[in-house]
Amino acid sequence: MNNYKTALITGASRGIGYELARLFAKNSYHLVLISRNESKLKEIRQKFAFEFKSEVIVIAKDLSLPNAAIEIFTELHNKEITVDVLVNNAGIGVFGNFNDEGFRKVSQIMQINIVALTELTKLILKGMVERKEGKILNVSSLAAFQPGPYMAVYYASKAYVQSFSEAIACELKGTGVTVTTLCPGPTKSGFQFDVGSENSIISKLHFLSSAEDVAEYAYKELHAGKIIAIPGFFNTSIVYAAKIIPWKTGAGIIRKLQEFNRNEKIVKKIS
Repeated sequence: MNNYKTALITGASRGIGYELARLFAKNSYHLVLISRNESKLKEIRQKFAFEFKSEVIVIAKDLSLPNAAIEIFTELHNKEITVDVLVNNAGIGVFGNFNDEGFRKVSQIMQINIVALTELTKLILKGMVERKEGKILNVSSLAAFQPGPYMAVYYASKAYVQSFSEAIACELKGTGVTVTTLCPGPTKSGFQFDVGSENSIISKLHFLSSAEDVAEYAYKELHAGKIIAIPGFFNTSIVYAAKIIPWKTGAGIIRKLQEFNRNEKIVKKIS
């Protein structure tokens, strides 16, 4: 794999991660794909090898486990794989009242969305800086720009990703390494169903972007070296509005929008 550019993508088995993997393979990158779903990763490897003649290394790893990032980096080192592009795409969330959420689930969200992302960036960035070349794409969200009642930890985790990514992007100016933060709105990737927010007004009224469109936009902006990438005029407008509206007002709006989903779930549970 040393003669080709290599992209490492977490959360690569579906959604935006899968579509990004496909784009990198299409553009002659070799891949290191990370996900808990080993069987799905092997399917993708076989498909890409046939369709794009791309070499794909699969690493089945649960990023919610404390040593996952170090284990991934150790495997890369042992296989002498140089990562030219790091895509921290993996992320999870949960919908509900923070006080009612399970302790383990809250810990998993923070471990995957914050800790694993930070550790992988730390471990892989050093080599990029030494080579004076490299690209990092951290997947944030529109959720990064306002508090999110009923998804408090998820929203807060994305605010961390946003702040962290913009800060190191500034630090890395002149090194040959760029950091791009992708801030998509609700996307057709299965995420809303996973977290239980598929019936929220936010999900129902927003014209969901396709994972393919978001990935194509992200790929273009990453290679252009853009620091913040917000796909679509509507999403960009939301970000600007969030900066103007007081946080208390913004949080109240999000709460009202999310409560429709919460109340509907309560009705279904009672019935």
